[in-house]
Amino acid sequence: MTAYRGFLLCSCRCVSGGLAALGAGGARAGAGGGRRHLGRQGVEVEGSGVGGFRPSRVVVVAKTTRYEFEQQRYRYAELSEDDLKQLLALKGSSYSGLLERHHIHTKNVEHILDSLRNEGIEVRLVKRREYDEETVRWADAVIAAGGDGTMLLAASKVLDRLKPVIGVNTDPERSEGHLCLPVRYTHSFPEALKRLTHGEFRWLWRQRIRLYLEGTGINTVPVDLHEQQLSLDQHSRALNNARIQDKTKMEDLKTGSSSESEISGPQLLPVRALNEVFIGESLSSRASYYEISIDDGPWEKQKSSGLNLCTGTGSKAWSYNINRVATQAVEDVLTIAQRQGNLNIPLSRELIEKVTNEYNDSLLYSPEEPKMLFSIREPIANRVFSSSRQRCFSSKVCVRSRCWDACMVIDGGTSFEFNDGAIVSIMINREDELRTVLFEQ
Repeated sequence: MTAYRGFLLCSCRCVSGGLAALGAGGARAGAGGGRRHLGRQGVEVEGSGVGGFRPSRVVVVAKTTRYEFEQQRYRYAELSEDDLKQLLALKGSSYSGLLERHHIHTKNVEHILDSLRNEGIEVRLVKRREYDEETVRWADAVIAAGGDGTMLLAASKVLDRLKPVIGVNTDPERSEGHLCLPVRYTHSFPEALKRLTHGEFRWLWRQRIRLYLEGTGINTVPVDLHEQQLSLDQHSRALNNARIQDKTKMEDLKTGSSSESEISGPQLLPVRALNEVFIGESLSSRASYYEISIDDGPWEKQKSSGLNLCTGTGSKAWSYNINRVATQAVEDVLTIAQRQGNLNIPLSRELIEKVTNEYNDSLLYSPEEPKMLFSIREPIANRVFSSSRQRCFSSKVCVRSRCWDACMVIDGGTSFEFNDGAIVSIMINREDELRTVLFEQ
């Protein structure tokens, strides 16, 4: 075990050292500026939209609407539209409402396609299952037609930092679209193309998180959670299978015939996180047990409801809702402070809201800043386990799993096994920046 722990510490630092060199190289490349050719037509200048941008080939990734999802969900039952309508009614869902939102989305996707074709741009329309690495290589730019979830999906397969990904909100009434173009371009996409062509925009370089997985019994094959929506019965069978596999591993280790006893070196996972990485047990009711090291600091044993690491982009998403405080909590704390400190401060509603907003605003930071915000969800504190820092900014986080049925989830859509013996090094590298468009008013 001592030898294994030594490998753990050494390999985590080696990953950090190797990436520091890569990060420096990436930063130097970015600082060099200059003109870069992108696509088969047009030239653009890094860092601004000066010179304009006009791609020759664009892939449009369209979201799967709820109506389409329900159709696919019951496709094996060969339900008619009337059967589907009755089934949705039994679940309290409106068939006509889902169909209406589907038609709105479809109409807006057609508007995007027509606008691109009218400019002489070659277009390929794909859905989730058709969106792959070959499609990304074919395109000069990727347009995500949907909401933030579709934008995260589109970005997940783009590893070339010079290939733009642009989000268009196709149902603004039902989707927030933080990562998409302003809502007015949903119905006036030709105007957006005109601004791109004329250089009336700036490139927004969103930082992303990369992960190196190592240790014993690791599995680097990603699982698409949208395709693996397990029922309770299926999940129970998966747990039983895991127990059988653990028993088999122990027997193999005793005989020395298992590759699980071998320690794998760091392997770069084939995805990048635009919003966040979540680490925790698959069953939310079970505490997650792990060891954590922040910025090459000492290892600390922790138990909690999981660990969230976000980028500046993701600081407005799940991480914000984990850490934000309510006005009621602020009022209670200020009341106690007023009583304990004999403070003569009138607790007006205006003051309470001002303190609340200032605290919550401090949780947000720029998508272009190369740092992560990690948050421990509901840490357990006793004489065995501690949490010296429940939340802070960091440049690197290493986590060693002591979990039984845990996973690492990237942007809520891609999952990797992360069970006892696995170690992950999590960091930001400028080579992984995602190139997006910002229309400044």
